[in-house]
Amino acid sequence: MKKQNINIGISEEHRTVIAHGLSKVLADSYTLYLMTHNFHWNVTGPMFNTLHQMFMAQYTEQWSALDLIAERIRALGFPAPGTYKEYIKLSSVQEVEGTPEALDMVRLLVDAQEATARTARSLLPILEKAGDEPTSDLITQRLDIHEKTAWMLRSILE
Repeated sequence: MKKQNINIGISEEHRTVIAHGLSKVLADSYTLYLMTHNFHWNVTGPMFNTLHQMFMAQYTEQWSALDLIAERIRALGFPAPGTYKEYIKLSSVQEVEGTPEALDMVRLLVDAQEATARTARSLLPILEKAGDEPTSDLITQRLDIHEKTAWMLRSILE
């Protein structure tokens, strides 16, 4: 089957760079999702209920975002990465081994939220140059959520 040309007003060169950047955002987001869900399952201590509920709200939001990011990659004409092997190569968020203490979980999530925000923010210049408003909108929404979530988590540590 012949691959159809994509003519959405964004050059193939720009679409390629944007899709690669979105793949990094997807990898960071998936690793963050997995970390948050893991911490939800394994948190203990006096703040158990608060953190358990907070982590659930966060991983639920993150799960929904994964689909949006992957579908944008597909709309640009590229396959979305979908394996742990690919995510490990692409992600700036490091997996956590073992079961940290509750406040260490919060610190690790702050770092992961901020790392994901940095990855997303790095796409903004190319998106503006390419005139890719749909991806800009998606990235702006993700930045708002990651920055707000990092702030809320940091507030627990103060």
